[in-house]
Amino acid sequence: MFIPSPHGYTWQQRTELWRRYRAGDSIRAIAADLAKNRGAVHGVIRLEGGISPRLRARSERALSFEERELISRALAAGESYRAIGRRLGRAASTISREVARHGGRTTYRAIRADSRAWELARRPKACRLASRPRLRYLIATKLKQRWSPEQISGWLRLAFPDEPELHVSHETIYRSLYVQTRGVLKKELLKHLRTGRVVRRSRASTRKGQGRGQIVDAIPISARPAEVEDRAVPGHWEGDLLAGGGNTHIATLVERTSRFTILVKVERKEPGRVVPALIRQSRRLPAHVARSLTWDRGKELAHHQRFTVATGVRVYFCDPYSPWQRGTNENTNGLLRQYFRTGANLATVTQRQLDAVADQLNGRPRKTLHFRTPAEVFDEAVALIA
Repeated sequence: MFIPSPHGYTWQQRTELWRRYRAGDSIRAIAADLAKNRGAVHGVIRLEGGISPRLRARSERALSFEERELISRALAAGESYRAIGRRLGRAASTISREVARHGGRTTYRAIRADSRAWELARRPKACRLASRPRLRYLIATKLKQRWSPEQISGWLRLAFPDEPELHVSHETIYRSLYVQTRGVLKKELLKHLRTGRVVRRSRASTRKGQGRGQIVDAIPISARPAEVEDRAVPGHWEGDLLAGGGNTHIATLVERTSRFTILVKVERKEPGRVVPALIRQSRRLPAHVARSLTWDRGKELAHHQRFTVATGVRVYFCDPYSPWQRGTNENTNGLLRQYFRTGANLATVTQRQLDAVADQLNGRPRKTLHFRTPAEVFDEAVALIA
């Protein structure tokens, strides 16, 4: 049976559109293959906020199109509801309601009844947030503090373990923000998400790599002690530069065990500027939580030996084009884009402002820490080792 779809697409076309979008294909490629205008494809995706809608399926208890055809033919032959019910293995009352609902014995038609039943079955599930103002308030408050939906979901379960009405999945929060038909959470809250996008991107979207230079006497990551890899011992850090517009940067340091973050203002992307700034910040740490630093292959740390002599912290360098080898830092840099958008000039940002951002980031619960905060875990580690 053909069922029309909104926006001039068949259901098969919509299914293919969303399959391709989830796979990370570009809107241009999807539009070309579907013989549709790019603007039209983008309109469908934007209407759903970039979130693939759940596909509708016919209930197992509902009459099928084939059953309705049999009902139509049996009615034309003058059969009773009871006789039709016996042939279909259905109650006579089911047949009676079906016929009465779709025109009566004389005007009942299978195709019209099936299409109308499909439309009547569209009962959109009420959004959980719509009827729970307290839950909406808690979520909006945390979004304004730049918490992610996943962090909010985990925190709600920890903070209110005996109030299941305040438990909600992170996907429900995303849908309430992105899908226009929900309208439960105000659209302006989108700006507090990490990306600030009005359409949620597919996870399959790829990242662009960065070029790397040669560093003299670089110690490879393969020489790093095993205790760094398993995160059992605190004090091992990952670092990189976060780029802004106009060739401006800030340095980011993340402790592997706790995910505790330190942000460092740097004047320029040069070893003579970056290394002294890192030395100043590293000297503020207790020696037992400053054991090693794993850095990207950027030449800004070409003076790594000077850093090691000044701080006692050995520097290990990732393999070329292997950002996943410092994945904790990569993830943190992604979180920082909530505060420092791509292309923003970072020269005007002060160290005090960076400290405030780091404090806020360290006060946000993390799923990987069982929704405890980096500050809590880091403080515990410092106290245990001291």
